[in-house]
Amino acid sequence: MDLGIRGRTAIVCGASKGLGLGSAQALASEGVNVLMVARTEETLQEAAAQVQASFADVTITHCAADLSSVEGRDAVFAACTNPDILVANAGGPPVKDFRQLTEQDWVSALNSNLYGMTDLINRAVTGMCERGFGRVVTITSASVKMPMVGLDLSNAMRSGLVSYCKGISAGLAQHNVTINSLLPGLHATERLDGIFVARSAMMGKTPSEVEEMSRNQIPAKRFGTAEEFGQFCAFLCSEHAGYMTGQTVLLDGGAYTGLA
Repeated sequence: MDLGIRGRTAIVCGASKGLGLGSAQALASEGVNVLMVARTEETLQEAAAQVQASFADVTITHCAADLSSVEGRDAVFAACTNPDILVANAGGPPVKDFRQLTEQDWVSALNSNLYGMTDLINRAVTGMCERGFGRVVTITSASVKMPMVGLDLSNAMRSGLVSYCKGISAGLAQHNVTINSLLPGLHATERLDGIFVARSAMMGKTPSEVEEMSRNQIPAKRFGTAEEFGQFCAFLCSEHAGYMTGQTVLLDGGAYTGLA
C-alpha cells in the first residue's frame, strides 16, 4: 500500500534506537524526509547514516538535542521549521520503587515526558493546520491502560500526555491534522532490558527469569519488534488515516485484558 506521504517531512524523536528508530525507518521507506532526534550525538549520527544508506532517495538529517529543555526543542524546530509529521517520543523515566521517588525525579519526568512533548506538539500543529495536513503520533506506553509496577513516573506522565492529546484533537481535525497515541506493550528494546534488571532486584529473581515470566504472560508469547511498531506508526502518519484522531492504540500482543 502506498501511504501517500512521499515527499513529506517528519520529525522523529528518540530516533537513535528502539521504537523511534523503527518509526524513522518505516517513514523513510515511504519516501518521507526525516529529521532524527535524540540526545547522544554519536549514537544518533550512526543511526541516521544507517537509515540514509538504506533509503537513498530521501533526505535524512539529525539533531542531537535534550527535549526536556527549551534550548533542545528550539534546536529541533530550527532544523525542521515546517514538519508535516511529528513522532513525539521520549525515553521513559527511571524504574524505582514509588517510595524512593524524589521531587527532582518528578520534575525531570514532567519536563521530559509530559511538558516537553506537549511543547513539541504545540509548536508543530499551527503550521500543520495552516497547510491543511498534519500527523502527530505520540509514543507512550501500555501503562496508560494498565499501570505497571515500578513504572509509577511513566504511568503518571504517559497518561497525562494521552489525555492532553485527546483534549486538543477535536480542534485540529477540521484542518486534516490528526493526533493519535501509540501504546506499546513489551517490545524487544534496550529499555525493556533495563526494566527486567530493575524488576529483578524488586522481585528477587534474575533478569532472565523476569524476562521469561513476562514473555509467558503475553498471549502472543513473544515481544514486539521495533520494525513492526514502526510500520504501524507510519500508517497512522499516512493520508489513509485522516479520519482517525484522538485515539489510543495498544500494540501489546494481546496482553491487555480489558475492553476499553
